[in-house]
Amino acid sequence: MKTPSDHPVDLNRISNAVREILLAIGENPDREGLKKTPMRVAKMYAEMFQGMNVDPAEHLKTVFEEKYDEMVVLRDVPFNSMCEHHLMPFEGKAHIAYLPNGKIVGLSKLARVVDAFAHRPQVQERLTTQIADILVKELNAKGVAVVMEAVHTCMTCRGVRKPGSVMVTSAIRGECCTSGATRAEIMSLLMR
Repeated sequence: MKTPSDHPVDLNRISNAVREILLAIGENPDREGLKKTPMRVAKMYAEMFQGMNVDPAEHLKTVFEEKYDEMVVLRDVPFNSMCEHHLMPFEGKAHIAYLPNGKIVGLSKLARVVDAFAHRPQVQERLTTQIADILVKELNAKGVAVVMEAVHTCMTCRGVRKPGSVMVTSAIRGECCTSGATRAEIMSLLMR
């Protein structure tokens, strides 16, 4: 798993690069509508990639001892990320379930974990896996299931141009994977 970076975002360097891109496509970066665009893009990248400087495990440090051994499900967590292949956004919903093993975590922490991993250059497959794996590791969960649905602008706005296409990925760990009945129950709860 990639560890957080301690490298601060270099806004001026990004701004200069965006200015060069504008020049390369034949635009005038000094015209009225574009004068501030390079710095706006730099600030947008700093926001979109803020997960580079976050350790998602930190969100799972505060847990509560609880003798609860049924599924905990959080559905429809909105997320956005940036495809590392074209630096174009993808966004959708994450559905997360886990079987506690004596510890539960606040639901907002699950959403923060999603954001911490999503706000990096990403592919959806890795993002799904990272969320599942950290829940197993940090919560010692007996089972985890993560399903993510997303629309990728690198597919809808360019290239093949197929608006409405939705990519679905899943990562299933522990008892959620090994028990057929548990897997069926958890998928029905996640995908209702």
